[in-house]
Amino acid sequence: MGMFKWLYPGMRVKRWVFLCSFGIILCSIGFVLTITEVQKTSGSLIVLLGTSLVVVSIRKIIKSIVTVLLPQKESELVNIMYQKRYLERGPRIVVIGGGSGLAVLLHGLKEHTSNITAVVTVADDGGSSGRLRSQFNIPPPGDIRNCLVALADAEPMMSDLFQFRFEGESGEFEGHNFGNLFILAMLKVTGDFEKAIRESSKILAIRGRVVPATLKRVSLLAHHADGTVTEGESNISKVKSPVDRLYLKPEGCSATEDALTAIQNADAIVIGPGSLYTSLLPNLLIEDLANAVAASAAPKIYICNVMTQPHETDALTAFDHVNVIVEHTRPDILSHVIVHSGQIPQNTLTKYAKEEAYPVTTDTARIRELGYTVIESSLAQSADMIRHNPRKVSKIIMDIVSASKKIRSAREKRPAHARTR
Repeated sequence: MGMFKWLYPGMRVKRWVFLCSFGIILCSIGFVLTITEVQKTSGSLIVLLGTSLVVVSIRKIIKSIVTVLLPQKESELVNIMYQKRYLERGPRIVVIGGGSGLAVLLHGLKEHTSNITAVVTVADDGGSSGRLRSQFNIPPPGDIRNCLVALADAEPMMSDLFQFRFEGESGEFEGHNFGNLFILAMLKVTGDFEKAIRESSKILAIRGRVVPATLKRVSLLAHHADGTVTEGESNISKVKSPVDRLYLKPEGCSATEDALTAIQNADAIVIGPGSLYTSLLPNLLIEDLANAVAASAAPKIYICNVMTQPHETDALTAFDHVNVIVEHTRPDILSHVIVHSGQIPQNTLTKYAKEEAYPVTTDTARIRELGYTVIESSLAQSADMIRHNPRKVSKIIMDIVSASKKIRSAREKRPAHARTR
């Protein structure tokens, strides 16, 4: 019965369907005349006319459908098809982290593949996220919201709405972010935090998935070099004494199944960029998640920060960053390290120096001694803040994935007796 609806008045399809049918009939007649050589020249002209009618009618049918399904986006049809067809064949990339660094990287990766899974920390306890976490006993939504917006294909206005913050308001809304409140409302409607994220992903039409690292309510405990202990992600960077060891409270929390499955199926696993102690390690301290990363045969890529962070990574070199990750987890959790080796404008360095932040020393020889592959490149871009250039970093990641696939393919083509030697 549904097929007959195409013939209803006002569908703007019937005339083109009939024209297409007429064109097919003309092509059939033309082929018969050509084959029988009764009217060979006339037959060829009839085939040409019929083919033209079929092409025109099919184009009109597609246009009628597109203008209904994608209003104001008819000119973007090629881009939409590219995203759906080309990007869905891209490599499976898992990115682990949190904060603004993760969101920046996702902007670049989504131009290469839509098979992205962002595994996001849920240890944040400050700002709007911290207030919602405390008041409603939910995982903090802030970093998850940033990743959703970074992967979004929705209208810019929708992304702006999700990032809107109530400022200068009095009462309960003061300082809250609309996106955080939206995820909270979606949680109340669906009754499940993971489902709330999936439904929010549909609204923003994101390329990929965003999943929390764990659904447990966790806090960070930092043991400092002077013997003091700090609890809470937002408090760690307030203590001047260097962090000696980081722990999760409670211990033994489990990673989400979505995160573990994505890691097991990944073509590459990317850690960072982001705050070493407050964005990256909270994920890697989840034992089954760290074990899954270590067990993966895919490239495991750490993107080192460009600048140190005051009271968190003061004076830490690139080697020190890597060593902290290894000491908190295990050596086989990494295989590649990406570091910035270019120049940073002096005026930007002066601005950062006032906040006691300095370029991370790239002592890459020491990292190579640990057995890791190091990629050095000029990766930083600076405006108000120094960030990794998402396109350059994404290109390096894709090159690593491509090289890894070639190596695996070459191994699989070798005779079985050669592979076992």
